[in-house]
Parts: sequence; structure tokens; C-alpha cells
Amino acid sequence: MPDLANTAYLDALNSEQRRAVEHGVGKDCIVGAPLLVIAGAGSGKTNTLAHRVAHLIVAGADPRRILLMTFSRRAAAEMAGRVERIARRVLGDRASIMTDALKWAGTFHGIGARLLREFAERIALDPAFTIHDREDSADLINLVRHDLGFSRTESRFPTKGTCLAIYSRCVNAEMPIEAVLGQFFPWCSGWAGELKQLFAAYVEAKQRQNVLDYDDLLLYWAQMVADPALAEEIGGRFDHVMVDEYQDTNRLQSSILLALKPAGRGLTVVGDDAQSIYSFRAATVRNILDFPAQFSPAAEIVTLDRNYRSTQPILSAANGVISLAKERFTKNLWTDRTSTRKPQLVTIRDEADQARYIVEQVLANREEGALLKHQAVLFRTSSHSGPLEVELTRRNIPFVKFGGLKFLDAAHVKDMLALLRFTANPRDRVAGFRILHLLPGVGPASAQRVLDHMTEAADPIAALAALPAPPR
Repeated sequence: MPDLANTAYLDALNSEQRRAVEHGVGKDCIVGAPLLVIAGAGSGKTNTLAHRVAHLIVAGADPRRILLMTFSRRAAAEMAGRVERIARRVLGDRASIMTDALKWAGTFHGIGARLLREFAERIALDPAFTIHDREDSADLINLVRHDLGFSRTESRFPTKGTCLAIYSRCVNAEMPIEAVLGQFFPWCSGWAGELKQLFAAYVEAKQRQNVLDYDDLLLYWAQMVADPALAEEIGGRFDHVMVDEYQDTNRLQSSILLALKPAGRGLTVVGDDAQSIYSFRAATVRNILDFPAQFSPAAEIVTLDRNYRSTQPILSAANGVISLAKERFTKNLWTDRTSTRKPQLVTIRDEADQARYIVEQVLANREEGALLKHQAVLFRTSSHSGPLEVELTRRNIPFVKFGGLKFLDAAHVKDMLALLRFTANPRDRVAGFRILHLLPGVGPASAQRVLDHMTEAADPIAALAALPAPPR
């Protein structure tokens, strides 16, 4: 019987957050109908989901029968920590014992790996299988590609990375190879027959070596729960299944979820159709848009639209952009944080102009009293920061980059700069040492001898040209 006498720990939630947290939890039951939480940007989504898990545990739910799937292992660990802190307000020291029992929290791939090892013998799989990461998988597909002779074709065959990306898209999107090539890899359309042959050989190689790649963790799981008896057994061990970032799931993940909870009872998914900006492993926004209608009656929808991060002018601009979507869940982000400053839309000619404009703004802000360390620039991906990094370096403005190496710190860039410096100044030993190490057969001792010989010569380049090449 649920213990709902003390709910003071929910008082900090706003009305919609609390509605999501308490959904399906009553005096007679704690397993409710399916729930979709549309969580707008900055609306306290993680806090709401953590409170829901904690509330279920406080109300009497067995944490061993809660399945919580997040986008990353780090997010799962953070969620478990929040759940413990919330539950501790009611359960005291018992909270850590209860949350320690929350063992089924992780990514789709991590949970899939655990279930596959447990049910391996039931699906004719060796439980001692090893898991290849993306780099390992690309190397294996390259070996198969070479064995089939595709690396020696007259016209250039797709690289190992492209081959793996095509294979992964076919698996995760549940699409035939012809459709994948036509929509996402049109330049590879002429190789459809060879790619089918390659993928068949790649699958055989994995099975022969008792290896699964990341895509297999979902594929085998989906095939396992396609068996109604296994689906009922696995789904039946969980009273509650919760999925975070549902807008970033793919068709394979959606099929797994619906197989585990076909009626939707105890199922909660959280996400935001307006934040579906990734195509990571064939993610599709259709999963979240179509979710309510998957069940009868339709899943309940709770919308979190109060933003705790931004000011209203920023949210008004965001609402204007979101409203242009042809198909979406209706929401209007709002906040009680006011401001007279409005966001600016700046049009520039190219990336170089963009970098110059940003640097000018940084310097202008500094003149007005804003410290450099109090200014930040956001990028869609780490690789887009190159032009700005070059401009900041040219203007001698110090900066710290989060999320990847600085452009000028990348090995291949440092190699090229070293070559240019060495060409301009053959007596630059640091640049010369780095360049010589790129040559086969040249180690530290050989490089030192070459540089010593050049330093002693009147014409360093002539001295270098006169040296015999290493045997390799």
C-alpha cells in the first residue's frame, strides 16, 4: 500500500512538474497509464524525472522493478544520485539502501548488453560475447572489405567509416539499404549490391568471432522481445519503465519499448520534440510525436513549459522559431525572469566574418567591464570552432575550449604548423624534431643527429639534403 502521508519534498515543484511526478500514484495503485512528459528547454526535466522515481520508491515501488533508460551513463549516475537525495528527505538512512537497489538504470545499449548476457542461451547466443566499439567495428568491416577485394576496385569503394555508417543506419532505422543509400548516402548508390555482400560477410565474421557491435545490442534485444513469451517475461520483471530524451531514440529503440509494455501501463517517456536536433544512430522525432496514439486510451501528456534559465525575450524568440514547425506538441515557454535586452539576429558573409564579429563583440564587452572569463561562445559541434580559435589566437585573446581539443592543439594541425615553421626557419629544433619523427625509421636519436648536423652547417637545407635517407 503506498505511503503518501508525507509529500513535503514535492512542494518545490511547480504544478505541472508535480502532476507529472504524481501521475498514476494513488492510495490504491502505483502503476499508472502511459505518460508522455513534454519538457521544454530549461524546464527542470531532470529534476522532475528524479522526483518521479523517488516518489514511486517512497510510495512503495520496488526499485529493483524500475527500469530507467537515459541518453548516457553519466546521466544515469547523476539521476541515481538525485533520486537518493530526494528520497532521503522521507526515508532517511533507508534511502541509500533503496536507491542502491535501483540497478536497472543506464543507456539502452548498456541495459541491452545485460539482458543479452542473461538470456543468451535462450536465444542461441554465447554469453561470453565481446562488444566492439565503433572503431573496432570499423576495423573489422575494413578487414572484410579487403578480403572481398572491394579495397582494390577501379572506382573508389566507400571507406570503412562510411560502410559502417550505412550499415548502422539500416539497422537502427529499420530501412532497406536502397532507401538508406538514396536518402542519406546518394554518392554510394552504385555500390548497393556490393554493400549487401559486405554486410552479410561482416555479420558472418561477427558471429564467427562471437562479437557484437553497438548496433547488435539493440538489434538482438529487439529480436529477443519479438518473441511474445520472452517479451512478456522481460517486460513483466519491471513495473515501471522510464525513458529520458525520447526525442533522440530510433525506430529500433521504440520497437523494444513497445514490446516491453504493449499496453503502456507503468511507461513514462520524457523529451521535447522541439529539441530533436540529432540524427545520432538514426534518431527520429516520429517516436515522440506518435507516442500518445500508440495506446488506447491515448497516453496522458504533461507539458513543462516554465523555463528557469532564460529571460522572456529569449523565450519569445524561441517560441517564434518553434511555432514554424509543421507538426509539434503545442507549448509556450515562459518565465518570470524579465529583461529589457533582446536577442540579436546577425547576418554575416562567411565563417571568417563571423569569427571577426564575435571577437569584436568580446573586446567591446571587455571595454564595458565584462571579464573575458565571463564570456562564452556556443557551437553546434566542436569542429565548428576552428575559424574563431584562429582569430582569437591572432588577436592574442586567451581562451579555454570545452569539448574537444583546441584547433591548434590537434596533432595534424601541429604537424602542419611545425612543417611551415621548419621551412621558414630550419634552425627551429622543436619544429624540426616533430617533423623528423613523422618519417618512417627516424627515432629520437636519429632526429637529434640530423638536427645537430644541420645546426653546424652554414646552409642547413643543403646539409639536410646531403644526409642519406634512413633504410626504412
